[in-house]
Amino acid sequence: MTPVAAVRKLPPATLQIGNVVIDPPILQAPMAGFTNAAFRQIVRQYGGAGLLATEMVNARGFVWLDENEAEHPDRLWGVAHEPRPLAVQIWDNQAEVMAKVGKRLVEEYGVSIVDINFGCPVRQVTEKAHSGSYLLRQPQRMYQIIQQLVKTCTPTPVTAKIRLGCTRNEINCNEVAQVVEEAGAAALTVHGRTAQDFFSGSADWERISAIKGHLRSIPLIGNGDLDSADKVAQAFRRYNVDGVMIARACLGRPWLFAQAAAAIRGEPIPPDPSLEEQRDCMLKHFLLVVERFGEDKGTMLMRKYACCYAQGKRGARHFRTHVAKVATPQQFYSVVQQHFPVE
Repeated sequence: MTPVAAVRKLPPATLQIGNVVIDPPILQAPMAGFTNAAFRQIVRQYGGAGLLATEMVNARGFVWLDENEAEHPDRLWGVAHEPRPLAVQIWDNQAEVMAKVGKRLVEEYGVSIVDINFGCPVRQVTEKAHSGSYLLRQPQRMYQIIQQLVKTCTPTPVTAKIRLGCTRNEINCNEVAQVVEEAGAAALTVHGRTAQDFFSGSADWERISAIKGHLRSIPLIGNGDLDSADKVAQAFRRYNVDGVMIARACLGRPWLFAQAAAAIRGEPIPPDPSLEEQRDCMLKHFLLVVERFGEDKGTMLMRKYACCYAQGKRGARHFRTHVAKVATPQQFYSVVQQHFPVE
């Protein structure tokens, strides 16, 4: 990260989003296929995340399940009963459908925040469904969606997450930020890449920071490349943001939030847990997934999480090769015992 002209010496102690206090001002990003109730429980075990979020929920799919009296998606697993604050992120391109789902999330699930995904770059969401980052080219449609959701969900805050633009030649984040605020959103999160970039290159924190000058009063949350406690602290000190959001870096390191929280308070950063403790954390995570999905499906789902826990460690490639093939709990435990990486 390169510092901008205005240097903020101290990070904010808390973040206010509508009527919700986020303490510390560190948010866990919604990530499809990963941030389910089991993962959120593991994050809470370590602490440090001021706001947790679900995987993103397709609004139209939610309505279809309702109309057909089908079981609601696993992406809402745990939402009704787990601790608050908790955000649910939804996506679609129809204001009426989004509002209908927002109303249900507020009235029946009691969520703390309804977040709208205007940043997903995945083709299935953009080109096929004309949603996510596709809508960055249609700020007025974004306005209608946000405005309708705000009207339906009040007093529960509605927030939005965007990227810098659709392509490097179409960076319109400043204009979009103003539209988001004018529509009534309570906060804006910006990932510092374009949709075209996906996750390549580096997040542009200078562009994120510059957006603050285009907002009147709502908080700005920065997202992108925050893979260490030091980087989180630097983001607050160097850039004009009110909060930060940690995404991929936390998937195999749920203790990262606690480390980041200590860093912004100016306290000593706790060391990573020992390998034995990390192994125990992974096994607890496995039990939570199996408890929900059963042994067969739970084992299959745990493969990707196990690979995340191994990332950056000696022997990680060897471990991933073996764990990617497991099909039963017995096989999973055997691979962990024999091949979990060592430093």
